[in-house]
Amino acid sequence: MQKYILIIGACGQIGTELTMALREKHGNDNVIASDIREGNDSLMESGPFEILDATDYDALEEVIAYYEINEVYLMAAMLSATAEKFPMRAWNLNMNSLFNVLNLGKEKKIDKIFWPSSIAVFGPNTPKENTAQNTVMEPSTVYGISKQSGERWCEYYFNKFDVDVRSIRYPGLISWKTMPGGGTTDYAVEIYHKALSEGAYTCFLKKDTALPMMFMDDAIRATMQLMEADDDSIKVRSSYNLSGMSFTPEEMAKSVQEKLPSFKMSYEPDFRQAIADSWPSSIDDTNAREDWDWKTEFDLKRTTYEMLRNLK
Repeated sequence: MQKYILIIGACGQIGTELTMALREKHGNDNVIASDIREGNDSLMESGPFEILDATDYDALEEVIAYYEINEVYLMAAMLSATAEKFPMRAWNLNMNSLFNVLNLGKEKKIDKIFWPSSIAVFGPNTPKENTAQNTVMEPSTVYGISKQSGERWCEYYFNKFDVDVRSIRYPGLISWKTMPGGGTTDYAVEIYHKALSEGAYTCFLKKDTALPMMFMDDAIRATMQLMEADDDSIKVRSSYNLSGMSFTPEEMAKSVQEKLPSFKMSYEPDFRQAIADSWPSSIDDTNAREDWDWKTEFDLKRTTYEMLRNLK
């Protein structure tokens, strides 16, 4: 059967690169990108694009019927730092868009769903080191609360209505192709841009704040790998822990200084520090490794090399 894929939120940091990777694999015309605004030229020119509000059920249903969509990747969300400024707007976007897609799955109008969760589901009482798949959560941010609620609903729809929904708890993501969109780990992208343009960067987190991170290529590969895995191998229907690497802003600055010795880093923690403090410093992703053979490829050194090389 021909696979027709819809990406909702295709213009975001992950959505842009995921759309291009899926088009390369499945053919440009078989992957429909959508968002509430237009994206960059390569996204817009490489295949079909629809202006679509993820919270509009009827519009979503219409696009799915028109293109005979059987797989949906729901990437639309308001991220952690932005969501703290607009709590109800974030909750409505993050939850209503998920219900729309889950209900279309329940009605058998789509066969398979990917929905991203996040390390934001964890909270201040979560064990910090090698945080387990199943552990104390108690998120303290709007974004984290919406993601934890979403995980519970995904599992519920799978158990109750046999909706094939799959999910990953993304760590902070690092990419040279797209700028981040208001998250607490954005410093890990901004640092490379500022290192090259100004030779200095002021970080909004303390120098010793360790957080789980991942290079975007690994995140895209993991997402596609999870969606291609046999149904029987997917044992977790809430969301899988996923680990790439963990480091502090200070360690990241040192990795930049190995390539750009004159680079200077200073620190002025803001409201995002409290968010970062509530998250784990490292993640145990044994379940993903055992269930669908996940393996990370990028460490901090290789990430810094790729970022500086491509941004130059």
